[in-house]
Amino acid sequence: MRSLAAGLVGRGVTVRVCGPAATDALFGFAAAGASFRPVEIAASARPVRAALAVRALRRAVAGVDVVHVHGLRAGLLAGVALTGRRPPYVVSWHNAVLATGPAGRAATLAERLVARKADVSLAASADLAARVARLGGRDVRPLDVAAPALAPPRRTPGQVRAELGADGRPLVLCVARLHPQKGLDTLVAAAAAWRAREPVPLTVIAGSGPLEPVLRAQVEAAGLPVRLIGRRTDVADLLAAADVVVLPSRWEARALAAQEALRAGRPLVATAVGGLPALLGNAAVLVPPDDPAALAAAVSRLLDHPAEAAALATRGVRRAGTWPDEAATVRRVAAVYAELTGRAV
Repeated sequence: MRSLAAGLVGRGVTVRVCGPAATDALFGFAAAGASFRPVEIAASARPVRAALAVRALRRAVAGVDVVHVHGLRAGLLAGVALTGRRPPYVVSWHNAVLATGPAGRAATLAERLVARKADVSLAASADLAARVARLGGRDVRPLDVAAPALAPPRRTPGQVRAELGADGRPLVLCVARLHPQKGLDTLVAAAAAWRAREPVPLTVIAGSGPLEPVLRAQVEAAGLPVRLIGRRTDVADLLAAADVVVLPSRWEARALAAQEALRAGRPLVATAVGGLPALLGNAAVLVPPDDPAALAAAVSRLLDHPAEAAALATRGVRRAGTWPDEAATVRRVAAVYAELTGRAV
């Protein structure tokens, strides 16, 4: 959203972003030239909070030409807010629903409502596009989400490795939200197998999220060579220092972390889920999800065969060069807006 906001403002579009106040502080929508209106779209489904969000959204969309919503929860609330004579309604689908049981059934119902109301659905992967179409989406289109370019590293790999405690030992890096979707429990379990290596690799997980206490307890209970270092603003530095990057997710569309790893020329081990096989091709080692043994073996092979790891990294850089960039994504979205409004964007 930050990338789109900046790109659209650059094309002369007036952009109004709605979301929790913390998101503007984190991503800087206003700094990109957009106006920002706080709307607390909470993770919980409490009726009072949802009603307040709907009311705020109704005020926020007054007078706009297009409403573009990102994500299921925001899509559902905006769908309720948009009644009567409304502007065209675009929904970007970024994530699959992984919940099961009653929560999964409720989420599927929400998906169906949003899919059927949207004038255009933009899906970040082919499997998402197929699902939205099955749920009744009227106009479903793929949209490649480009990772913003990382700034150049500010420190040397040696400085980063010294800070992390990885001097003289391999460094395995994962950059991810600490969320069940990311499969980080699988990565922690795989790290147990690396304790038999000499020297013992250090696994570093950069990110924040609700699973931090659980993962930290798992690491400490087993005495594993794993460090949780929280949310970082120096991902470029971390990537440059890593021997292998790992993405053990249970599902991804066009994972930004995977794009960043290949652009940085780092060998990547990822799971063969969602849109990752189509995104990565033969430029990463793909393993099954929820399989610590397969993950551990793939990482160990790259550590044991530096030439193979270097060749993989080279393929990754070439592969990354074929992907659309931020400007291409903005052009695609602007074309959708122009189609819906009949006005050049």
